[in-house]
Amino acid sequence: MSSSPRVSNPKPQAAPATPNAVTPMGWMHTARFLTTAAQLHHLPALDTPEIAFVGRSNAGKSTCINTLTQQKQLAFASKKPGRTQHINLFALGKQGVTDAVLADLPGYGYAAVAKMDKLRWQQVMANYLVSRENLMGIVMMCDPRHGLTELDDILLEVIRPRVEQGLKFLIILTKADKLTRAEQAKALSIARLQAGGGEVKLFSALKKQGVDDVAQLLWDWTHPKDGAPAKAQAPAEPPEDEPEALDE
Repeated sequence: MSSSPRVSNPKPQAAPATPNAVTPMGWMHTARFLTTAAQLHHLPALDTPEIAFVGRSNAGKSTCINTLTQQKQLAFASKKPGRTQHINLFALGKQGVTDAVLADLPGYGYAAVAKMDKLRWQQVMANYLVSRENLMGIVMMCDPRHGLTELDDILLEVIRPRVEQGLKFLIILTKADKLTRAEQAKALSIARLQAGGGEVKLFSALKKQGVDDVAQLLWDWTHPKDGAPAKAQAPAEPPEDEPEALDE
């Protein structure tokens, strides 16, 4: 009598995988060019929270933006610092949706640029920082080997009224790989004293130090845990005098 064939028990099927949650680094990677403007009134009026990146021309701003977004040429890094004279906007969010905007502002303090040109675009930048209505945060680049300079202090004074009213503020100490651990700790302590209540983080594009931390912070700024839409910090009352240009 022949035995009936064995029927193997089928393995239980795995539940369909849920879509991967968006990570801060994945979100940063969605950055794409939005527009560029040489004058403030050429920028589009937006309701989307905007984060501005500022810093001296040789502080590594473009490299930082490209490292955060994992894109080699999103932010243009000129071989001649100080030549970029436009505000460049980049949209963040999945295709078809923009939930935040990055603003790459002209570097300041490069002496080889014609004085009148330098004054003009640095005045544009100062006006942007004072009056841009959807601005919710500012990220300042600083080379910790030189510390905050006089020009950085001027910029801090320009934005201080808005920071005191709740504008987010972060100092990124770039090129941290060029410092020893003891030097990094010292640079952090000094910058925290100068940050006026803002945050400070070490960053190295070469060693990828601080990249995840900065991406997480920018995500938290624009995606509050309470689920409420992120709100830009309203500008302070317009000053009676024009804000001081970041000139040497």
